[in-house]
Amino acid sequence: MKKRVLVIDDAATVREYHCSILKEAGFETEEAVNGLEALEKALKNPFDLYIVDINMPKMDGYSFLKELRTQKIPQVPAIMVSTEAEEKDRESAFKAGANLYLVKPVTPEILLRYVKILLGEV
Repeated sequence: MKKRVLVIDDAATVREYHCSILKEAGFETEEAVNGLEALEKALKNPFDLYIVDINMPKMDGYSFLKELRTQKIPQVPAIMVSTEAEEKDRESAFKAGANLYLVKPVTPEILLRYVKILLGEV
């Protein structure tokens, strides 16, 4: 069965980019435009991995992860991918519940390497 990944970003081009990389590698993907939509999708049908942006309307990536980590659903890895490159951003991501922090733009090779590691496919 294909592993399911939810790509959460308010920028359509970024969602499309990440989804195309993941689909080509054999993953099933869904998209969400903000943390609130992502949380609703996760609660209905949990995913195997989350790729999360920080800066989004309605609910940012930090708030999404903090809320996700309190839910009684399977707790799976989350990769925070953002343009924010300061150490405080990285620390905030880990405190919120991220397993990995990457700075945009992320190459397909790097994204897939970490997705496969976090999903135990290496």
